[in-house]
Amino acid sequence: MPVKSIYRTTALVALALSLSACSTLGIGGNKKEKLAYVERPAESIYNQGFDRMERQDWDRAKLFFQEVERQHPFSKWARRAMLMQAYANYRSTDYEESVATAERFIGLHPGNESTPYAYYLIAMNYYDQIYDVGRDQATTVSAEAALQQVVRRYPDSDYARDARLKLELTHDHLAGKEMSIGRYYLKDNQHLAAIGRFKNVVRDYETTSQTEEALHRLVEAYTSLGIINEAKLVGSVLGYNYPSSEWYEDSYNLLSKYGVDLNAEVQKPRKQGYWSRLRERLF
Repeated sequence: MPVKSIYRTTALVALALSLSACSTLGIGGNKKEKLAYVERPAESIYNQGFDRMERQDWDRAKLFFQEVERQHPFSKWARRAMLMQAYANYRSTDYEESVATAERFIGLHPGNESTPYAYYLIAMNYYDQIYDVGRDQATTVSAEAALQQVVRRYPDSDYARDARLKLELTHDHLAGKEMSIGRYYLKDNQHLAAIGRFKNVVRDYETTSQTEEALHRLVEAYTSLGIINEAKLVGSVLGYNYPSSEWYEDSYNLLSKYGVDLNAEVQKPRKQGYWSRLRERLF
């Protein structure tokens, strides 16, 4: 075989080795892929990972980005690869690993221009795991905290603008959870416990779609306990803020059985700031 052909064959074998993966046993006998070590320029390895990512081959992309860090840990490509690992983990729903990698990036490069994205990616990992209101909301709480951190640290960024929108849905989920528990307590005649939950909604999540019902449920709970004056005050707040609400109509009908005309209460002349002071007192 000519010398040139031998060199070409050798180069192809080396390339094949670099693209292949060797299997090593992880904990519990699970196979964990790791690229065979073949020294190459950082940019070359990074571009191979990026190419895999564009094909949505997330697992292979992660291997190449990890290889950039392994071979060239102090290069600019290593910094980029770390963030790309976090993104690839996010897209492959390996949320725990994605958060860990993004946090590592923040810890090592707190002033990097890509750090805002790392914070945003952490928030997205939690946000995408938000479940229905009937389940435990620990992940929703983590999503809220991470989204608020994006808004607080980078208030004028595009990431903050998107985070604010996602916070609204996050708050609605958390309020929905409180409402779900409150309804259960109300149905079980645990009125004081129910009142605590409904107050949480009005106090902490007043901009959500749950607030109107929470106010009405408070009227129900107070009337069940015979505390009509408190029910009247809550019903007045409901009527003042949501006069066209079906929940206000329900509260009006309920309190009318106790001789209370909510419409008359809402329309009484009040000093400026009365309703805000009343709300502070109640909640």
